[in-house]
Amino acid sequence: MKIGVPTEIKSDEYRVAVTPAGVRELSEHGHEVLVQAGAGEGSAITDASYEAQGATIVPDAAAVFESAEMILHVKELQPSEIEMLRPGQLLFTYLHLAPDPEQTRGLCGAGVTAIAYETVEDAHGRLPLLAPMSEVAGKIATQAGAFMLEKPMGGRGILLGGVPGVAAANVMVIGGGVVGMNAAFIAIGMEADVFVYDRSIDRLRELEVDFGGRCSTVYSTTLAIEEMLPNADLVIGAVLVHGARAPYVIRREQLALMKPGAVLVDVAIDQGGCFETSRPTTHRDPTFEVDGITHYCVANMPGAVPITSTHALTNATLPYALALADLGVEEAIRRDPGLRLGVNVAGGKVTHPAVAEGVGMEYVPVEGALGLEQPVKG
Repeated sequence: MKIGVPTEIKSDEYRVAVTPAGVRELSEHGHEVLVQAGAGEGSAITDASYEAQGATIVPDAAAVFESAEMILHVKELQPSEIEMLRPGQLLFTYLHLAPDPEQTRGLCGAGVTAIAYETVEDAHGRLPLLAPMSEVAGKIATQAGAFMLEKPMGGRGILLGGVPGVAAANVMVIGGGVVGMNAAFIAIGMEADVFVYDRSIDRLRELEVDFGGRCSTVYSTTLAIEEMLPNADLVIGAVLVHGARAPYVIRREQLALMKPGAVLVDVAIDQGGCFETSRPTTHRDPTFEVDGITHYCVANMPGAVPITSTHALTNATLPYALALADLGVEEAIRRDPGLRLGVNVAGGKVTHPAVAEGVGMEYVPVEGALGLEQPVKG
């Protein structure tokens, strides 16, 4: 199979979809890897490093999209990239379609099979391709929040860990999954007073053990959140519903409960955001203020640390990319029901129920969209 790796063109995105190690593995399986010139520069990977492992360097994105049967990408395709897609191609990337009907219609119109990293599941129902970037984003969320609390950045002017004789900041993490756990881990390390909210008692028990009682765990309800907001200096939104638009956990009227200069970091912004007042921002212009509260809503947080993120992403995605290239889509999803859940668009149809609900389009099962004779069974 011909596999194409274009340069990411989303604002402030420095990651690349595969490392030279990944190219080597794909090449050894007999596949041809086409890498756009300069695609790895943001992650400190040279064209020569790719070529040394078997890749062919092509001059531009058009050459990648024209020749490749499978496109490996990091972030959602931009409109100019969607225009270069052709029917029958396979796209493997982060999509985050639920809050993005325009992209969804574009992919449907292109006639591609689009598999989203963020909805692929493993045998235990976890999200193995989202996890590494969630780990990075969770850690960045606390780092960024701590910086934005500084007075010159518009924050309250409080040090996350305090000093002897002066209390530490209160950090509120809403959502105890991979993002929330990593955000809390860094906040604890910075010696803040940390409170993690989640709706799963079992998950809260796990966090109590994992953190050795070094943070407070709270069952998440509207009232519990409201009671904490007046004391919170930094709030990190880390909620996730697989494939679906993120639910709002803080509404605009609740901002009035918070201290002026407090900071909200919305890690769920890729899925529409979990604060009602959130809107996507970039690394170059990461914050805005609503009712005296600083909002940090960068839609590609891991892109700020591309060397770490690119290698972590390839480690996770490579086995799936190999399966798709070796077996083709139909056989790969037949063998791995968790990979089947990653198929968001196929045959011009939306094939993930949460995405279909989010964008207001008809849901068609993968089997029907691909015209498979037998239903795919797990």
